[in-house]
Amino acid sequence: MIQLVDKKIRNVAIIAHVDHGKTSLVDQLLRQSGQFRDGELVGECILDSNDLERERGITILSKNCAINYTDRSGEQFHINIVDTPGHADFSGEVERVLRMADGVLLLVDAFEGVMPQTRYVLSKALEVHLQPVVVINKMDRPDQRAHKVHEEVFDLLVELGADDHALEFPTVYASAKDGWAISEAEYNETGELPAPGAGDVHALFEAIIEHIPVPDLDAAGPLQALITTLDYSEYVGRIGIGRVFAGQLRTGQQVTVIDRDGSETRQKIGQLFSFEGLGRKEVDHVSTGDLYAVVGLDPIDIGNTIACSEQPAALPPVALDEPTLHMTFRINDGPFCGQDGKFVTNRQLRERLDKELQSNVALRVEDRGDEFNVSGRGLLHLGILLENMRREGYELCVGKPEVIYHTTDKGQRQEPIESLIIDTPTDSVGPVMQLLGDRRADMVHMETQGARTQLDFLIPSRGLIGLRSRMLTATAGEAIMHHRFEKYDDYRGEIGGRLSGVMIATETGQVTAYALDQLAGRGIMFVAPGDQVYEGQTVGEHCKEGDIPTNVVRKKNLTNVRSANKDATVTLKAPRQITLEGALEYIEQDELVELTPNAIRLRKRQLKEADRKRAKRQAKG
Repeated sequence: MIQLVDKKIRNVAIIAHVDHGKTSLVDQLLRQSGQFRDGELVGECILDSNDLERERGITILSKNCAINYTDRSGEQFHINIVDTPGHADFSGEVERVLRMADGVLLLVDAFEGVMPQTRYVLSKALEVHLQPVVVINKMDRPDQRAHKVHEEVFDLLVELGADDHALEFPTVYASAKDGWAISEAEYNETGELPAPGAGDVHALFEAIIEHIPVPDLDAAGPLQALITTLDYSEYVGRIGIGRVFAGQLRTGQQVTVIDRDGSETRQKIGQLFSFEGLGRKEVDHVSTGDLYAVVGLDPIDIGNTIACSEQPAALPPVALDEPTLHMTFRINDGPFCGQDGKFVTNRQLRERLDKELQSNVALRVEDRGDEFNVSGRGLLHLGILLENMRREGYELCVGKPEVIYHTTDKGQRQEPIESLIIDTPTDSVGPVMQLLGDRRADMVHMETQGARTQLDFLIPSRGLIGLRSRMLTATAGEAIMHHRFEKYDDYRGEIGGRLSGVMIATETGQVTAYALDQLAGRGIMFVAPGDQVYEGQTVGEHCKEGDIPTNVVRKKNLTNVRSANKDATVTLKAPRQITLEGALEYIEQDELVELTPNAIRLRKRQLKEADRKRAKRQAKG
């Protein structure tokens, strides 16, 4: 093998469990690299460019940035950094972008330690033989237990079958919040941590340069470049992002694109970009080991190899995650259709889903004419798509999420099983176990640390639908849940649905305080006085089993007879606020969630009561 010597390149991916501080740490690397002017980097979570990423505090899509860092001896290094998602629904992103790296920064919270996604992403990194540099982050926490977390990481590596070299991992102790990092030697020697604002992250830069290997690739061989990620532009179409594994990629070059199934097409490179800072710069060539973005190739897809036209040879393709959840998308056919949104037709919905398929490779869409069956990695994955569409001005209705079953060669039905970890107050363990037992979950481990207990379960994916809200209720809002896909296993039997019925509006109009006051003892309302509702809309949760029709637009009859008593002041409870994910978890098979730019409503599929009764009779017959 011929090593690349024309550039001091380091390709590093940052992997961690959700909310362990990956994006915040990248912020500090960017700010302290010396590459940007004062004021050029504004705000926090710089790489989280999507509004939803900033609002929810999670990374949804992997991001690339590049830093030109000069070390203490004056040598300049080109460091490509990939910030990966931490949530299980976006784990497919993690697997693919690891092919672009030569090493990983494994971030672990100094208090929480090893979590489900930590185990998952580290196992994937070891599968492709990437050496970890462990960063124990959030050292500023007063409850940090860094030494114990260090042992947990070592035990995890042993459990995952890491080689001796990986077990001798270097460790950096850091606080992304306060902007400092120190080496393991310095921490062990002094045991002291820098004061906020007093340190820097140069120890982390030095660890990357010293311990992340130079790309060990064939610079003299025929071209081989892998597509690992897709971007999309309305002006130039699909943009392939990946890494050069052999040879050199040049603008205007005639290449052979090899699909995942082995078919070949002769194409020409249009534009070529390398990564610099937070953006891309157009270049005439990209060398072996470096990352690139290419424009002008069509067709192009994840897992394709861009190869030399004279000696085309495919690289091993990247695996694509199979969806585990699906739901129906259809146009909004309710009485309030078109009042909020700009895009309300079936054609516009189809075009938007086709556009999403250009870059969202974990998504599957089946066109059924009047509706679309959309499959994804999980509820958050599909919820993010729906929230983006809603904000873009689309109106649509979606059905209840359902898991995707597999059938074995022997005809046995299998369903997706998830690994679920619950961190809860110890006095709430009983209600948690009762709740999960009803959802066909098996407990595999329990560990108590002080006043809190961590419970590990294997649970069917369908058992997670609607679980979060009930879990928070059972634990007075104290429980913390993490889950990830584990495997497909035998079907575990029926799981009970929603225990209570709903209140359904019988008339269209404006909600009145008088009507809500009369219904106060029947359950919890979803609407407030002044809201507009329509017949068939779900306006509240009934306190008992079974749905009931309710008139929430009824007004008090006025007469010319003076009442002996003054009217009492009506004091109403605040309505329950419905979030998108909460609505998707709440509905049953005969219900839909109506999404518009300004509203999230629950409704019955059949708006008229007579139609619902007829459908129920037909189902029984």
